Amino acid sequence: MEELARLKEIDIRTVNRDELIDITRLPKDKTDCGDREMRMKKFIENVRNPYCFAVGDIIVKSSFSEGSSLKQRIQELDASL
Repeated sequence: MEELARLKEIDIRTVNRDELIDITRLPKDKTDCGDREMRMKKFIENVRNPYCFAVGDIIVKSSFSEGSSLKQRIQELDASL
C-alpha cells in the first residue's frame, strides 16, 4: 500500500516521460477467460503506475472522486481497451 501511495503522489509536471508506460503499446489481452481480477493485476504489472502513465504523447494523471476506487477505474479502462 505504501508503494501505491507513493505512485499516487507523482507530479506530472516533473515526471520523467521516459519512465512512463504508453498504454496504447501494451499488448491486448485476447484471452477470453473472464477473470477480470487477473486482467487488472496484469494491467497494473504492465503499466507499473496506474496513477500516471502515457496515452500516446499525452501524460495522464489519474485521480478519483470520493467513492470511486482505483479498482473500479481499472475495470472501466480494461473494458474500453
